[in-house]
Amino acid sequence: MNRKNKITAIIPTLNEEIHIQAAIDSVSFADEIIVIDSFSRDKTIEITEKNKVRVIQREFDDFSSQKNYAIERATHNWIYILDADERVTDLLRQEIITTLDQPNEFVGFFVFRTFYFLGKKLNYSGWQRDKVIRLFNREFCKYDGKLVHETIEAKGNIGYLKNKLEHYSYRGYDHYVNKLNHYSALKAKSLNEKGKKVTFYHILIKPPTRFIIHYIIRLGFLDGFPGFVISTVHANGVLTRYIKLWILRSKL
Repeated sequence: MNRKNKITAIIPTLNEEIHIQAAIDSVSFADEIIVIDSFSRDKTIEITEKNKVRVIQREFDDFSSQKNYAIERATHNWIYILDADERVTDLLRQEIITTLDQPNEFVGFFVFRTFYFLGKKLNYSGWQRDKVIRLFNREFCKYDGKLVHETIEAKGNIGYLKNKLEHYSYRGYDHYVNKLNHYSALKAKSLNEKGKKVTFYHILIKPPTRFIIHYIIRLGFLDGFPGFVISTVHANGVLTRYIKLWILRSKL
């Protein structure tokens, strides 16, 4: 594509055979697509290789390292990160292209996300203003090194795109719980490395507080039963994090 600022789209994967084709199609506007795969055991790579994309396989250690590894190997400086369960809408695609074709002062852009859970769009439950930096110039931006919930560190101004990214994060209840358990394990590892200890506050106060935040303060009750489920599972995720941390600490 003949554009002033060319884009490399990067898709991290692990066993994403359900999502990968739609994800690749979603960033077909990019000048280069890289799939950074953590040695998937399903048909992710088989499906990926039917498309004109670069495949890099690397053993997963943490989200920041995985993404930074792929970013360093991109051909172009402008990077678009797409999780396999996300979709760039037609309106967002056009906005990305138009934005990079025009002079601007930004080194990266926040993208707001529309969150879907069990096939239902959630309007509340803490996802009202969910946003992530997905489009950025790697000369000024990189991931911060956190094991989980990694964020972009930027040397420059960050703008906002108007159109939303669609986020189909959870295929089912079990998948949702397993994903949060994975995040809990990484967070526990990070806390353990910092020498954090588990107290009764972490076990008895933080989990119900998380439920209240999602279900009451962030209006999860307006999302009906899915709002209750997602608030409950997030509370349990906090409890699981500190149980895993206690287990790690007990091995010291």
